[in-house]
Amino acid sequence: MANQDDTFKKVIAHAKEYGYIFQSSEIYDGLSAVYDYGQNGAELKKNIRDYWWKSMVQMHQNIVGIDAAIFMHPTTWKASGHVDAFNDPLIDNKDSKKRYRADVLIEDYAEKLLQKAQKEITKAAKRFGDSFDEEQYKTTNPRVLGYLQKREDILARMGKSLGNEDLVDVKALIEELEIADPETGSKNWTDVRQFNLMFGTKLGASAETAMDLYLRPETAQGIFVNFLNVQKTGRMKIPFGIAQTGKAFRNEIVARQFIFRMREFEQMEMQFFVQPGEELKWYEYWKETRLKWHLSLGLGEENYRFHDHDKLAHYANAAADIEFNFPFGFKELEGIHSRTDFDLKAHEEHSGKKLKFFDPQRNESYVPYVVETSIGLDRMFLAVFSKALQEETLEDGSSRTVLKLPNILAPTKVAVFPLVKKDGLPEIAQQIVDDIKWDYTVLYDEKDAVGKRYRRQDAAGTPFCITVDHETLENQTVTLRERDTMKQKRIKISDLQSILSEELSIKKWLN
Repeated sequence: MANQDDTFKKVIAHAKEYGYIFQSSEIYDGLSAVYDYGQNGAELKKNIRDYWWKSMVQMHQNIVGIDAAIFMHPTTWKASGHVDAFNDPLIDNKDSKKRYRADVLIEDYAEKLLQKAQKEITKAAKRFGDSFDEEQYKTTNPRVLGYLQKREDILARMGKSLGNEDLVDVKALIEELEIADPETGSKNWTDVRQFNLMFGTKLGASAETAMDLYLRPETAQGIFVNFLNVQKTGRMKIPFGIAQTGKAFRNEIVARQFIFRMREFEQMEMQFFVQPGEELKWYEYWKETRLKWHLSLGLGEENYRFHDHDKLAHYANAAADIEFNFPFGFKELEGIHSRTDFDLKAHEEHSGKKLKFFDPQRNESYVPYVVETSIGLDRMFLAVFSKALQEETLEDGSSRTVLKLPNILAPTKVAVFPLVKKDGLPEIAQQIVDDIKWDYTVLYDEKDAVGKRYRRQDAAGTPFCITVDHETLENQTVTLRERDTMKQKRIKISDLQSILSEELSIKKWLN
């Protein structure tokens, strides 16, 4: 655990030092769980968004993209269920005045029981050596059995109580387990209350006439309310998809883990409209297709896994997460959900407008079913960044910090260096920058020894460095250095474009 914490701290520190992510309003001591993307972060974020958009919209003839407004008519959120059901169970400590998620307090308690069981197992493994049978010990040792059974009972009771909206029992469980405020140790709790996660705001010129609105907690509803607009104007035939990227807002009480859980975040979603009865076929198709997209970036197959949901949302008939191995363990990166016809039917009911598709082949109208793919752009950023950050020990015993970002996503693709600041080398280097900048983000650097400049670009994640030296004057060749292998080769200036386009083409990465 300590090692995971150290890795995560390094990720956060590196993100700041190299202009990727800053605490929002830092000069005013920041704002909790809100972050700003710096000059490199903004580029990396844009490149991830583009990579998703191109694979989702450009590569599919039957998927189009929209950009819906953040403000939506308030009835939208009544229809979607967010007004009534988008809640977290919260509990306040009367002494510390701190507010906590009741389910998280109980889950943390249950996690400690698991750790106690693990401690017993580790001790026994040391005692018995090679002859130790962990499975047998788990199922026969009374102390370990006790911890694991208690954990299971606690989580089952909590799940049942939350499912039945029995908040009195959730509080009773906290009291029976004698769970204390993590910061002060006080056990003086209020009742558990449901707290809606939507941010409220107002629209209108005066307080008297202003309409109560919400900042959208997800981007999907903007797609559903525009279903017919897009279908008719785009002359779309089922099956077809509508994609969208954009900001969403949730008043997370326990926002944590850097940019993993924020109050203002960005989603990349696609809603795929299908014939009723075909949704599970398309659900499997999109599970496979989305995992392929993740694997195309080369972050390691072992870092992904599917987690199928046991407890489904009220609107779903199948749901799975693609989980990624973050520095703090496997957590949700993307959700694939078969949402049935819940959303379109709910909007039909609340708006009084028909949201049906006329299928000429079947000669009938129906409300399509929907398969959703939804990924957090900020989480994707964290996944890519945390896996790319590596410490390497080199052959000569020295070490380097390198950010091995997938080349296609790197903020700066090429850095160009003159070996020295004289003899016409800076002029040639600047000419190369001017030629390449039409296609790629390029950086020019003439400060410090070349070795130091290489290290700086390694840490910033730049995949290629070009060095102009005195040999360039004689034969128009330069040194091209690769970040990951540190290999260098002489190439003609005239061949630069074709070599870079081969390495940085989206076709090469997505194929």
